[in-house]
Amino acid sequence: MSTASALWTAAEAAAATKGRSTGDWQATGVSIDSRSVQAGDLFIALAGPNFDGHAFVAEALNKGAAAAMTRTDFAGADGPDAPGPLLLVEDTLQALWDLGAVARARSGARFAGVTGSVGKTSTKEALARGLAAQAPTAWSAGSFNNHWGLPLSLARMARGAVYGVFELGMNHPGEIRRLAGLLRPDVALITNIEAAHIGLLGSLEAIADAKGEIFEAMDSDGTAVLNRDNSYFRHLDKMARARGIKHIVTFGRAAEADVRLIDCVLEATHSDVTADVLGKKLEYTVSVPGSHWVINSLAVIAAAQALGADPAATAAALAGLRSIKGRGARQQINAPRGNFDLIDDAYNANPSSMRAAIEVLGRAKTGPDGRRIAVLGDMLELGPQAASMHRGLAEPLREAGVDLVYTCGEAMAALAEALPEDMRGGHAANSQALAPIVCAAVTAGDVVMVKGSLGSRMALVVEALTGLAQTLPRAANGT
Repeated sequence: MSTASALWTAAEAAAATKGRSTGDWQATGVSIDSRSVQAGDLFIALAGPNFDGHAFVAEALNKGAAAAMTRTDFAGADGPDAPGPLLLVEDTLQALWDLGAVARARSGARFAGVTGSVGKTSTKEALARGLAAQAPTAWSAGSFNNHWGLPLSLARMARGAVYGVFELGMNHPGEIRRLAGLLRPDVALITNIEAAHIGLLGSLEAIADAKGEIFEAMDSDGTAVLNRDNSYFRHLDKMARARGIKHIVTFGRAAEADVRLIDCVLEATHSDVTADVLGKKLEYTVSVPGSHWVINSLAVIAAAQALGADPAATAAALAGLRSIKGRGARQQINAPRGNFDLIDDAYNANPSSMRAAIEVLGRAKTGPDGRRIAVLGDMLELGPQAASMHRGLAEPLREAGVDLVYTCGEAMAALAEALPEDMRGGHAANSQALAPIVCAAVTAGDVVMVKGSLGSRMALVVEALTGLAQTLPRAANGT
């Protein structure tokens, strides 16, 4: 491997982290998980609440890691029993931040930071894929948007990236400020301000203030991309201008939006969109369903334009999008009692994203005699408004034509009580108890949507439903 093709050399990583390398090595990737480490990775031993990565250094090196970053007091670091090349640092998390900072500083890419209450990960993925169709693009995997996810994503960034798209998350004030200080985005995209984490932050205005911290890390020639339809648009616009940001680009349905929705046709599996992009008409298809995805697509096009990419090429790439596991991914389950469709939206939930998922379920096409079934777990971190926000889902469910609703959790009990009796599928204390009830109820032609906050563990229901397919007998030819 040439030095030019390496992501990190021993000398570069040691200089970045003010550490000391026990050997000469070159890394082609960066990992913090010994289970998924790849040959050539630099394995970073982070200490978490449940596991300490130092216990897995030997395993990572045995799998082919180029080196491991450890604390200076790692046992046997300099002795004959050292498991392999090591990069010794005072604090591995701080050293990861140092790698991220150096990766950001050495890159010539244009950077976008994506935050907001709803749709961060999906919008980040769509923007990244739209840009990647045009030039080398780096982006954060999954929801790597926190104090270890962002620096790790930056540390993994290819040297030749033209664009970088990274997600910034938070549930307390000050978190976005610190992450944005590391990223220093050229473009800040805020998807919207909604009631996610309102139980922790206290008000929607406080949520807007926390999201607006992203502007503090931007130069005056940067661009803020804002949702013109959101009730906190003016608040965010004022925050951006107060930081000296000169360029504000807006998206949405509003007549004043720079990237404006003209028309859309919402289908069960996709949407056809006509938009006005800074005065030019653009027609394109978004290959994932839902009106929320139509608005996401406007945000993506606006951000791509701000980064200097081609809006039309970005829009064209949206025809190839696929929903992410836990965020609307759809699959057919070939179960013994007949095939049914499963919409896996189990990764997270708040009132806004719940309504969006319910709309998608309402447009889904069922099979003959099939039903639309919602399986819902608690929306967390809503504070004193939790019961009323859960009850408030009853009307959207009824309007969407959902046939049955299964619920679990203390807060979802409020929704169960608010539903008409003929829509009540059943309620359980938790997802583990609910899973067998739902599995026993689904029949051929049903469309089942599963959603809840991550702490509600609705993925257990998804696993149970997908597991129904595993009970099918193997065909005679072995396929």
